[in-house]
Parts: sequence; structure tokens; C-alpha cells
Amino acid sequence: MSTASSSNSSGEEAKKPGSNNEESSHLLESAENGAKYGSRQAIKIVKAGDNGRTNSTPHDQENLLGNMVHTSTSNNSKKLPQIVAALAAAGGAFACGTLLGWTSPAQTAIVDDHKGYDFDVDKTQFSWVGSAMTLGAACVCIPIGILINLIGRKWTMMFLVLPFVIGWAMLIWAANVGMLYASRFILGISGGAFCVTAPMYTGEIAEKDIRGTLGSFFQLMITIGILFVYAIGAGLDIFWVSVVCGILPLIFGVIFFFMPESPTYLVSKDRSESAIKSIQWLRGKEYDYEPELAELRETDRETQANKVNVWAALNRPVTRKALAISMGLMFFQQVCGINAVIFYSSRIFEEANTGIGAQWATILIGIMQVVATFVSTLVVDKLGRRILLLASGVSMAVATTAIGVYFYLQKQDPDQVTSLGWLPVASLCVFIIMFSMGYGPVPWLMMGELFATDIKGFAGSLAGTSNWLLAFVVTKTFEDLNDGLGIGGTFWLFAGLTVVGVIFVFFAVPETKGKSLNEIQQELAGNRSNPPAIPANGAEK
Repeated sequence: MSTASSSNSSGEEAKKPGSNNEESSHLLESAENGAKYGSRQAIKIVKAGDNGRTNSTPHDQENLLGNMVHTSTSNNSKKLPQIVAALAAAGGAFACGTLLGWTSPAQTAIVDDHKGYDFDVDKTQFSWVGSAMTLGAACVCIPIGILINLIGRKWTMMFLVLPFVIGWAMLIWAANVGMLYASRFILGISGGAFCVTAPMYTGEIAEKDIRGTLGSFFQLMITIGILFVYAIGAGLDIFWVSVVCGILPLIFGVIFFFMPESPTYLVSKDRSESAIKSIQWLRGKEYDYEPELAELRETDRETQANKVNVWAALNRPVTRKALAISMGLMFFQQVCGINAVIFYSSRIFEEANTGIGAQWATILIGIMQVVATFVSTLVVDKLGRRILLLASGVSMAVATTAIGVYFYLQKQDPDQVTSLGWLPVASLCVFIIMFSMGYGPVPWLMMGELFATDIKGFAGSLAGTSNWLLAFVVTKTFEDLNDGLGIGGTFWLFAGLTVVGVIFVFFAVPETKGKSLNEIQQELAGNRSNPPAIPANGAEK
């Protein structure tokens, strides 16, 4: 529109007595639609209109829709379909959890009891069987980030069913140790790819007021998968445990086939009709999809207009900051001592004379993980990500320090800790519960929130790769640390690193609770200020 025509139009409108009311009414209607999506400017205008007047500039009106974000809190938007889609996606996490938990019953059966296969596997070989999975996961994270953008989030996860089934088949009918290594590596590829794809999918389909809860489903289903393997491992031999685990990816594929593709991906591929159907599936037929679709299109246009290669996108200050935060959270998740605590859990229960055997101790730990992670899904959108991370970090540091003290004193004089058996048990329970509420689910959740759409696949893959590589390093060096520092010293090392993690979270990690993905990007860019609310009398507060 030209300046002259704008001036003439304004002059004509000024002569019409009802024009201001009509303009205000139209603006309020648009603003109310914008408020559904978390637009602060829209909310400001609605509040002003509720007081009887709408004070807005032409710039406000022109850019109102552009400031809307694509997450709705409208009553017309249904939550249940989003929960169903998120749970279906988390079915892959359940399958991944069985992969992680399989080593516990398998080690007892294969190494100790020499059952399950026609060949022997010693402890060193089995340690590589367990670690091969983390290497497979680390290798796939970057390639899967490319595949996500080529064929979409949904079909990437559907494709992953194939290597999952092949891996379990090779594991079940392995003829030698080499096949065990290869099968676990292939299974790690599937598991690691799910760890990148599922959080991204959930972050893109969920409204901002439930995004934290739905994002936590991923870690919850991993813990349920681990507990599931612990439980069936108590009653089945390892062959049938592996068969059951191999069937689960097929069940996931059947269920997830009926879920919609991410609207964000569909818009990026100029498939608007499919995007509308996806939005209506997720939000309900009564939902007004047009503002959300307009926002997705605008975001995609901006992305295409500023399209750069991967390395240039990674070099953006906001991307570097998001990547540093995400990789930092992954680092502290792995070095907090979770593997060491689980490794020594059976010994802790036995030495405390609880009467709980090693098999039931692992099941008890699995139950604690599931319950604590479930609680996290209920409170993450109420308390926020930062408070869960900080509380988790402080509690874990105290717990690992206490466990370290116990083992240090035991090494000095076993008799002086005979009455302290409760200390490592209580510390272990506190550690497992607080890890499952904070450092377990939140890093994966935030990985799906921190990155811009055009770099999310690749940057999220880098964060996932760092996580799995660290898991491999920590697992393989744990025994060496014990030999060099002693059990007590190793736990104190983990405690010290966890304290550093608390400091990192306090100073570097932003709060993403209740914020749209666009608002998170603005905050990472340093734009923390909110537009000042303008009351009905036109004076700024």
C-alpha cells in the first residue's frame, strides 16, 4: 500500500463516526486469535480492549499476525489427540528402553550362567556387547538429522522399525560374539535415531502449555521400557526376553502409522493441505487452524529467505548458544554418575542387609525411575525446567558425596560402616528419584525446544551424538577410574562434576516453560524485554 493511499484512507476513516469502533472491534478479534498462540502483543491489545479502548499503532496492527506463534491455549483446541500422538511417538522410546535394560538380565544369564547361546561370552566381551549400542547411537545421530528433513519426522521413525527388527533378529539367533557386537550396534542405530527424532516430533506437534509434559513422555517411556525388561527377565530366559523385545518395534510401527506428520515439516515442503489435516487431527475439527497455518508459513518464508548452508546456520550466535546449552546438559547428564550408581546398586542393597537380592534391587530401581519420571511429566510445565535441573543437580551431588563417604570409610575399616548400611541405600534412592525428575528427561526435552527450525535436525543430532559418545566413554572408563581413584574417589569426582553442572544451569540455561518456540529463539538472541502493556487511557505503565 502506498503512503498516499494510506493517508487518504486515514482521512476518510476519520470522518466516519463509527470507524474507530469498527477498527477496534476488528483489531480485538484479530488480537484474540493471536492471544491463542501466545503473542504478547496480541495479549496486550486484548487487555486494553477489555478496558474499553484499543490503543494501537498501525505498526501494531500490521505486524500482529506476524508476532503470533503456533501454539494454542484456546478452549477449542483439544489436548487428547496431542497426548495420543506424543505417546505413540514415545513408543519408540519404550523400545529403546528395552534395548538399554536388556544387558542387566542378559549379563547374568550369558556370562554368569552360560545360558542363551552355544558359545561362551566373558566379562570383557560382554562389556563390548553393552557398549556397542552407544557407538551405534553416536554414529547415527548426524545422518538421521539429514533424513528427518528429507522424508519427515513420521516416516523417519517408521523407517527405524526395520533396523530395530533386524538387530533383534541377529541378537536372538547370533552364532558368535561378532554377531552380538553387530546386532547391538544396529540396535544402537535405531535407539539413537529415536532419541533425536521423537523429541523433535513431539516439540512440533504440542501446544506450548503442554509441550513440557508431552516432551517428558520420551524419558518416561524409556524408564518404563527398562523396567519392563527387568520384570520379564525375572521370569523368562534370555531367549524369550529378546523375542519379546523384538516384537515391540513392530507394535510401535502399527500404532504410529496412524499418527499425523508434523505440521511444521509439511509447511516446509509446501504441503498446506496436508498441514491443515495434521493440525485438525491434533487440535480438533472445531479448531481455527488459519492463524497457526499463517504463522507456520511466515516462519517458513523467513527461513527460506534467510536460508544458508548448515555451517553458516551453526555459526549464528543464537545457534551457537543453543548448541552450547544443549550439549552442556547432555554432558552433565552423563557425568553425574548415573551409570556408577546403577552399577553398584545391587552391591549397595546387599551390603545394607536389606534382604533384597540383586534381581529385585534392579526392579525396585526401575520402579523408582518410572514413578519419579512420571511425577516430572506432571510438574515440568508448572515448576519449569530450570528448577527441576537445579533441584536434581544439588540432590544428586549430595547423594553421590554420601555414597563416596560410605565406600571410602568401608575401605579404611569395614567394621566402622556396619551401622551405616542405610546411608548408601537412602542416597541411592534420592539419586535415582532426583535424576529421573530432572537430569533424566529435561535435557532431551530442551533439545527439541532450543533450536531454530532450519538447523534443528542437524544441531539436535550433534547434541545427541555427544550424549551417546559420553555414555560410551563413561561406561568404558568407569572401572579404570575405580582402580585409580577408588570407589569413594570416583563417586566424589561425579559429585564435583555435578556441582559444576548446577553452576552451568544457574548461569547459562534459560527457562522455556510456557514459551513458544519463537519466544525461546528471541530470548536466546538476547531479546528478553516484553512490550510494555498499554492501558485504556493510553499511558504506558
